[in-house]
Amino acid sequence: MQPIDFKDLGCKECAQGCDLGFDFSMALQPIIDVETRTVFAQEALARGLNGEGAAEVFKHVNETNLYRFDQSCRVKAIRLAAELNVDSYLSINFLPNAIYRPELCIRTTLAAAETYAFDKTKIIFEFTENERIVDQKHLINIISHYEKVGFQTAIDDFGSGYNGLAQLADLKTQITKIDMELIRNIDKDPAREIIVRNMVKMLTELGQRVIAEGIETDAEYRVLRDMGITLYQGFYFAKPAFESLADVHWPD
Repeated sequence: MQPIDFKDLGCKECAQGCDLGFDFSMALQPIIDVETRTVFAQEALARGLNGEGAAEVFKHVNETNLYRFDQSCRVKAIRLAAELNVDSYLSINFLPNAIYRPELCIRTTLAAAETYAFDKTKIIFEFTENERIVDQKHLINIISHYEKVGFQTAIDDFGSGYNGLAQLADLKTQITKIDMELIRNIDKDPAREIIVRNMVKMLTELGQRVIAEGIETDAEYRVLRDMGITLYQGFYFAKPAFESLADVHWPD
């Protein structure tokens, strides 16, 4: 799948950018549990060395360095979480199309968790519906292997992008994040409210933990809280903090 050499990458090499031709850093954004008033997870987000947004970083990512970038993201995220003494889950976005054999590609992640003394069972791997999956069976195999190793897995941006309900039926992750485009102005849009309310009911019946992401207003939060959602992410609670932990705004 990936036209590069697939040797194992060391933690130090990945932390320094894996000879990508560019370097980058990470920000962390909390996912909060309003029921327990605790941080459920910190999501690691790629940033430029001076805090530039992810779009600026991804300008440098292509087919020739996709695998190394994916590996570097994992190591940088784990190292930062360890340095900041994160004791919640750590959510890392992964690129399924960058993984050729999960049992080999995961070695660097496991080594990083050991090197930086971060509990591997506290790692969540998210993949987004917005990335077209070349091989669905391959993705199912990745998720199955990750869960056997002890990681949590999550579908990001559910309700947008590719595959939708068919993907949800096949992949059987533990967590699903509802796409922010369905959340935006949900308090003013009865159609969105009906869709999300039924989506939450379905996901709950499937045994999924539901995260509502992209919350920007108190009104959006109140509608979603009325649906029984307890896990949230968005600017209303905290913006991503560059190489640090954000202060959380807790709703009343």
